[in-house]
This record gives sequence, structure tokens and C-alpha cells, in this order.
Amino acid sequence: MAKPNFKYEKRQKELAKQQKNEEKRLRKLEKRHEELSDDVNVISENESVLPESESIETGSNEDEPKATI
Repeated sequence: MAKPNFKYEKRQKELAKQQKNEEKRLRKLEKRHEELSDDVNVISENESVLPESESIETGSNEDEPKATI
């Protein structure tokens, strides 16, 4: 009767575990990527909904009185 090769079995088990962990890592990465792209789509949709008059302006406001020296 042949002896079982424990080193081979152990190595195969380790390889299967590594492959499973790699697949899990890729699934998580893909899920994060989808969530980020969804967030970007929501932000871009919200920006396009605001009319130009309500958009945030930077700089001086014309309604403010100007200081004279």
C-alpha cells in the first residue's frame, strides 16, 4: 500500500486557500469600485439639477457696498 504524501496535500490545501482569498479580495475591490462610481454618478446628477442662479459663486458680491478710502 502506498504512503500518503502529506506535503503534497498540505500544499494543495494552501493553494486552494490562497486562490479563495484572492477571489474574495477581487470581489471586495469590484464592490468598492461600483460604490464609488455610484457615488460619483449621484454627485454629478445633483450638480446638474441645480439651476445656474442657485449655483455657488466665488468672488465679490455686487450687492455689497464698496469701501471707499
